[in-house]
Amino acid sequence: MPADALLLVPTYNEIDGLEHMIGRIRAAAPAGDVLIIDDASPDGTGALADRLAAEDPAVDVLHRARKEGLGPAYLAGFAVALERGYRYVVEIDADGSHDPTELPRMLQLAADGADLVLGSRWMPGGAVRNWPRLRQAISRAGNSYARWVLRSRIRDLTSGFRVFRTDALRRVGLDGVASHGYGFQVELAWRFERAGLTVVEHPITFVERSTGRSKMHLGIVAEALLRVTLWGMRPKR
Repeated sequence: MPADALLLVPTYNEIDGLEHMIGRIRAAAPAGDVLIIDDASPDGTGALADRLAAEDPAVDVLHRARKEGLGPAYLAGFAVALERGYRYVVEIDADGSHDPTELPRMLQLAADGADLVLGSRWMPGGAVRNWPRLRQAISRAGNSYARWVLRSRIRDLTSGFRVFRTDALRRVGLDGVASHGYGFQVELAWRFERAGLTVVEHPITFVERSTGRSKMHLGIVAEALLRVTLWGMRPKR
């Protein structure tokens, strides 16, 4: 596995499962560095992250002043990865829904030439566990709508398990990205696709969190749908 990968783990009130998840990530990707990005969690997650960083030189913490959403947290992490010269940057959830044992294969796909590797739930070999049927239907419908409106071939535009080549991030550019949640994930994948970069989907099994509370809410879904609709109305260049 490449030694120049920075794995971004955004957190907000993830004190119950963070230590276990960081242990899983470090076991699966021992040559990578980890950056925990905490948005001033009131439950003590930030202090726990500091302890984990003190115990492991490969773990670092970025403390942010307030909760601003997933998109701004990842953008802050991307800035660190670009500034420090990492070749790859990874998005992975702190809640255990993404299996870190998929990381070596996803990083290898990036090393083989993919500019963006998406951990895909909605492709052959992919799966979702412990989601009610309604939530699966909403996710599938949202992805189908986004694919149709944006004329995209990506099957899981909202996936939050990703590997980027940082040189590709520089080429695409992050100026103007202001989305949160699902909208942020859709926008970045769509930007890569529109730029003609290589996007590869890798099948994963997504497992619903067993600790803590989901950060998903109706406002995030509504924002994503609105933004996707507006992007789809833009004239082609």
